[in-house]
Amino acid sequence: MRSKALKQGIERAPHRSLLRAVGYTDREIDQPFIGIINSFNEIVPGHTHLRQIAAAAAAGVRMAGGTPFECSTISVCDGLAMNHQGMKYSLPSRELIADSVEILAQAHAFDALLLIANCDKVVPAMLMAAARLNIPSLIISGGPMLAGWLDEEYVDLSDVFNAVGAVARGEMSAAELQRLEQAACPGCGSCAGMFTANTMNCLTEALGMALPGNGTIPAVSAQRICLAKEAGLKVMELLEEDIRPLDILTPPAFDNAFAVDMALGGSTNSVLHLLAIAHEAGVDFSLAKLNDFSARTPHLCKMSPAGKHHIEDLDRAGGIPAVMGELMAAGLLDDRALTVTGYSLSENLAGAEVLDPRVIRPFEDPYSPTGGLAILFGNLALEGAVVKRAAVAPEMLTHRGPARVFNSEEEATAAIMAGHFQKGDVIVIRYEGPRGGPGMREMLTPTSLLTGMGMDGEIALLTDGRFSGATQGAAIGHISPEAAAGGPLAIVRDGDAIVIDIPAHSLNLELAEAEIKSRLAHLPPWQPRVNSGYLKRYAEAVTSASTGAVFKS
Repeated sequence: MRSKALKQGIERAPHRSLLRAVGYTDREIDQPFIGIINSFNEIVPGHTHLRQIAAAAAAGVRMAGGTPFECSTISVCDGLAMNHQGMKYSLPSRELIADSVEILAQAHAFDALLLIANCDKVVPAMLMAAARLNIPSLIISGGPMLAGWLDEEYVDLSDVFNAVGAVARGEMSAAELQRLEQAACPGCGSCAGMFTANTMNCLTEALGMALPGNGTIPAVSAQRICLAKEAGLKVMELLEEDIRPLDILTPPAFDNAFAVDMALGGSTNSVLHLLAIAHEAGVDFSLAKLNDFSARTPHLCKMSPAGKHHIEDLDRAGGIPAVMGELMAAGLLDDRALTVTGYSLSENLAGAEVLDPRVIRPFEDPYSPTGGLAILFGNLALEGAVVKRAAVAPEMLTHRGPARVFNSEEEATAAIMAGHFQKGDVIVIRYEGPRGGPGMREMLTPTSLLTGMGMDGEIALLTDGRFSGATQGAAIGHISPEAAAGGPLAIVRDGDAIVIDIPAHSLNLELAEAEIKSRLAHLPPWQPRVNSGYLKRYAEAVTSASTGAVFKS
């Protein structure tokens, strides 16, 4: 046990004295130490109930003869941070969370970890830390929020964002918006659609780092408490059998996760996070490889914002095991991959079945024969860009239009609110990448305004920043290299023709090569926007979105 270094021998008497000070008995001190790293707080809806999850997980640990220690880390609610300076801190929080888990685990010599997370950056951060530490670990999430109900229809947070655009256009009253606001988020949990938080929670199952059901059992369900207890029991088995994250986070595990991501039509942010987790696990994964997954993986689930179904529907339909069962039967998954159950993927999926083919389409009858995400390359995205193809209107899969260029999200939002755009425009929001933002903000407000105005089938939006999992429309993000790094996005001018061809995976600026080279040669040096604090350090250390926006080695 790692914890022997902290508690055994006469020289550790002071350490044992401190443990007694917090109420631990001789027997508890002798048992394995299990760190329960909890991202509970009172402002993030996905985290307000995590004390209950932690208590259930601790009960499971105790039942199996371990001693649990609950510790805390931070989290940021992307919805609350959206469209102001707070969003600059969202992605950077991922690295802080991963570092804090590492510090807590190493400083206190935990033998194993239960990682309790729920929202966008916390789940990938904890997986990154698990890979880095490589001690027996298991993720348990807080689960998804239930959808709201208004006027005989299910609603969620993305509907509220979209409604702001409808009000701006005069198609909805402020009173109607208030009714929607009050109904859309009925309780705790990660927001009800296949947004980033739920995408990542579902992919913990596909990676093999969480128990079946982790991604879809609703936050308010008693099954979620039972799952947390099972997680506490299971982490003790992982410790006994010495099954570690790097035994699970192998190249086949990432192949499986990307295939499931394509079938779900998950958030574009999942690409960023899976690349970062792979980096920590020492798995080399090329961004271009994702189009191969998309080409052979059908889109089986059309969840909000791309469709009307929510995560609770996916759970009732059989959950991620049912989705994976469809893919495994078609030979698209590596069924030998080890998971935290201690069994292989094929053993886990024995008996999994689709209970509602309206929610999880059969492999032979998908929404689309290709996956829900696409990676684009071209002279505007030399290292790649990401689009949620599943949420793009068919008429916008190919598009040529004039650029309308903005150097910040605030500039673009003000112009959209004022109606300063034309049908067919390609709105460019640059200097919002990992380094340039800094922090690679999500652009949900501009895209939601366009959707609410009924323009998501008429306007494309490009950025070196990110998009929320709730975004819909021809929204192409993660353009790399970013403008602040001297990428071609920095040379685009109003009126330049931009050509988008999502089926052909291309994104190009319609300019002669000589003109592109001339403009790049005359770019002024980038001037950092932030010159103090964590964001300054982040901008100096972060790498391109095409590598997962991890820190330089």
